[in-house]
Amino acid sequence: MITNESVLRAEPGRSRGNPRPGPRIPAAMAGSKKRQELFRQVISYTLLCFFGFTMTIPLLWMISTALKPDALVFSIPPQWFPWPLVWRNFISSLTLLGHPVHLYAWNTVVIAGLGVAGVVLSSSLVAFGFARLDFPGRRSLFLLVLSTMMLPRIVTIVPQFILFQKLGWLDTFKPLIVPYWFGAPFHIFLLRQFFLAIPKELDDAARVDGASSLQIYWRIILPLSKPALATVAIFAFVYHWNDLLEPLIFLASQRNWTLALFLASFQGYMQQPRWNLLMAASTVLTLPVLVLFFFTQRLFITGIALTGIKG
Repeated sequence: MITNESVLRAEPGRSRGNPRPGPRIPAAMAGSKKRQELFRQVISYTLLCFFGFTMTIPLLWMISTALKPDALVFSIPPQWFPWPLVWRNFISSLTLLGHPVHLYAWNTVVIAGLGVAGVVLSSSLVAFGFARLDFPGRRSLFLLVLSTMMLPRIVTIVPQFILFQKLGWLDTFKPLIVPYWFGAPFHIFLLRQFFLAIPKELDDAARVDGASSLQIYWRIILPLSKPALATVAIFAFVYHWNDLLEPLIFLASQRNWTLALFLASFQGYMQQPRWNLLMAASTVLTLPVLVLFFFTQRLFITGIALTGIKG
């Protein structure tokens, strides 16, 4: 007599109380899917490597030119790997003209440091208000802030110059620092999108414990927003480090020059332009930005990836 026990023993893939297993995927089909996935990955990585190498060509050419002697700068065909390597170009580019480059570097660090601190604090505070507080006209005011991003920079530079002239701020660092303590629209947008992704239940729990809005902002929102804050800080630092237009307009005396002004006027002090020295100076001035991104790329990429999850 055939019983249920004998049936279960006869079917090793089936146990008591478990449903009959579904049909197995043929090995050929599984292998085909794996090959397709491998092919997609190969294509993706190939394209990424190609475009990544394409983006680094200007940087590689700058370094190559910085190491060339004068006779090889415009050689045809171009030499990517010059010989001999003239390492002294890096020292000569900063000392040949007799400029106080250390003073320019200090001016740039002061402007960039204070500008980054101002834009991170002010933009995060404004973004907190748009993301976590309820008040009449919040959406309309946020759209008004975003609309200022469509104004070309050159349109506002003349009114700013007149304003700073009347305030007596020309040829000082104030025009390059103070405006960024009132927030920047793009950074406000980035931080607001990140703050919206943080659960509001945290705010409610803090308010039950008696926390004010500023305490929630300082003790809850900011510690949870380190990737977004690091992203804004990197954007702001690169902007201030490379900015040429505003220092060119607002700074007059040479003692207040920044590194960008030093590079812009580099060729004007030579009878014959020496592009290898200019590329050497540009390489040296690019290093701080590269080092900053190297040590903060994880936070930067995380902040970019997580921004905009919730609109």
